[in-house]
Amino acid sequence: MSTEDELARVVRDHAGRLAGSLVSLLGDFSAAEDLVQDAVEIALRRWPVEGIPDRPDAWLFTVAKRRGLDVLRRQQNYRAKLTELQRQDDHPAPDDRLRLIFTCCHPALAREAQVALTLRVVCGLTTAQIAAALLASESAVAQRITRAKRKITDAGIPYRIPRDDELPERLTEVLTVIYLLFNEGYLSSTAERAHSRDLVDDAEWLTALLHGLLPNEPEVAGLLTLIRLHRARTAARFTPAGELVLLEDQDRTLWDHTAISEATALLTRTAYRHHAPGAYQLQAAIAACHSEAPTWAETDWPQILVLYDMLLTLQPSPVTCLHRSVALSFVEGPAVALAELDRLALDTYPLFHATRAQFLRDLGRDAEARLADERAAELTANPAQLDLLRERLAR
Repeated sequence: MSTEDELARVVRDHAGRLAGSLVSLLGDFSAAEDLVQDAVEIALRRWPVEGIPDRPDAWLFTVAKRRGLDVLRRQQNYRAKLTELQRQDDHPAPDDRLRLIFTCCHPALAREAQVALTLRVVCGLTTAQIAAALLASESAVAQRITRAKRKITDAGIPYRIPRDDELPERLTEVLTVIYLLFNEGYLSSTAERAHSRDLVDDAEWLTALLHGLLPNEPEVAGLLTLIRLHRARTAARFTPAGELVLLEDQDRTLWDHTAISEATALLTRTAYRHHAPGAYQLQAAIAACHSEAPTWAETDWPQILVLYDMLLTLQPSPVTCLHRSVALSFVEGPAVALAELDRLALDTYPLFHATRAQFLRDLGRDAEARLADERAAELTANPAQLDLLRERLAR
């Protein structure tokens, strides 16, 4: 791996955590990001000459921290902050990102700005990745992030885990951020890689940390269950060559059935205490239906369809309607599912066209299916998805 590639990986995986630790001390998003960027530029000059350090993330944090000291020395109240910073070791505090997520998800910010800012600053996603996750334009996302940073700095919003009575008004957005982070890791929206185990690990770690903070919150348990159920099937999702394997074709003996049992037990123990399940609990229940089915043919599609109907009542979404249409095709047939699918306004979403192509193939409309697959291939950047679509088109 080249120095530039290794530095890109370190920045992608650790920039959010580094910036979060510096924000806690400086109280300024822009200053923290500038320090990280300065450290990256220094690394670009020195690593090709000196070699890549054993702990590149710690190296970057040390350099950024030292430059932060220079900033603090120029501030009027630098002595107290200087003492605090010098007490730190060369590794960011483990819960800094969770604190920063709660800071970014402050109710003074618009919901869209909260989510976009957190995904960029804390999770390290690019503007393009965030735009793909939110089905928005890159320019709109960039504007949201800039305005949100300015508002947090101007309003002096504190960097801390909120009080217990403040948690409910922020929890929805915090969970949304972690969920979108997991989605990007599970199946990337970029051409660089098919998936990112690091992002999935981050999402699970943050959710587990949040579950420790709120052990009786059913939606937190629901999201943690959802992530763990998907992770339990990771070994069967890709071939050794990196090709994507669809759920129906996966070797279920490769699934981690112990992890599946533990995850569903968590859902039963914690999430089902409440009579009205939330959106993440319902998604976890859908994942459990898939994970507990001995074979693809034994999948409980009627139950999955009921769960999707409940989810749409709680959280109407064209993407949820898309996923529901798959269950509908197995319950009422591809013609009914295609009619439902064609009502959705998702023309720029590649999975919409790939799903539509499958329904058309099931109906024997191969020429139309080919056009739909071609459209999906035009829209997707994920290399594994693209290979799968090209294979379909070649057949």
